[in-house]
Amino acid sequence: MKVNVYSSKFEDGSKIVYQETGKIAIVTINREHVRNAMTPDMWQELANMARTIERNGKARVVILRGKGKNFTVGSDLKAFHKMSIDEANQAFAYMEDAISAFEHLRLPVIGAVTGPALGAGFQLALACDIRIGTPDALMGMPIARLGITLSHKFTQRIVNLIGPSRTKDFIFTSKYVKGEEAYRLGLLNYLVSEEELDDFLLSIADKIRKAAPSTLITCKEAVAQSNPFIEVPFYHRGYPQYVDRKDFPEGVAAFVEKREPNFE
Repeated sequence: MKVNVYSSKFEDGSKIVYQETGKIAIVTINREHVRNAMTPDMWQELANMARTIERNGKARVVILRGKGKNFTVGSDLKAFHKMSIDEANQAFAYMEDAISAFEHLRLPVIGAVTGPALGAGFQLALACDIRIGTPDALMGMPIARLGITLSHKFTQRIVNLIGPSRTKDFIFTSKYVKGEEAYRLGLLNYLVSEEELDDFLLSIADKIRKAAPSTLITCKEAVAQSNPFIEVPFYHRGYPQYVDRKDFPEGVAAFVEKREPNFE
């Protein structure tokens, strides 16, 4: 896939890379050695990236993907091991801000889901307007093992696609689904082979690029207004409480120590 680097700020080595081909913007999460796990700084950079793309007004469609064979495993849980609960909640607020920034972009966003899209990575994929995956895609929300409290927005994104009962099953059992089942459930719009992915991505993006911008914008607005998020008064010191004060430290410790969590 031939692309041109748009800004010197996002050079090779950056953890969030921006490229473009024609009027197609390509945003790549670039931390392949840890399966593109996201740090709080990366979530902030990703949010800024979305807003920069919209302000520039050059792109007609955005492709969001991960470097290599992974979309993203979500937030880097090892980064939370030394955080206080308040710091962890703030880090989750950065994450939700980035996910919402792509979700509310006026441009169509295509997610390329290869390998794991887990936890916050799952949410980031669901925030895309169209998801194109490969058979090795792995999607799920294993937060019940970590003591993370599910925000209304997080829940609604899943419910919108697979319904209330399947959403509960996903969360209660920390369920994962591979590409074919994700496609069957409606979590993926298209399922293609790894070899076909790049060409297929660009073909869909090119069709969207040629569409009337006014139609694309009003479609996104109309769909969003047809099922608006309900604001829930669930706040902690100015931002939502995303983690449980008792369960979250145990969940993260168990993850880092590679053992089963012992929730009391």
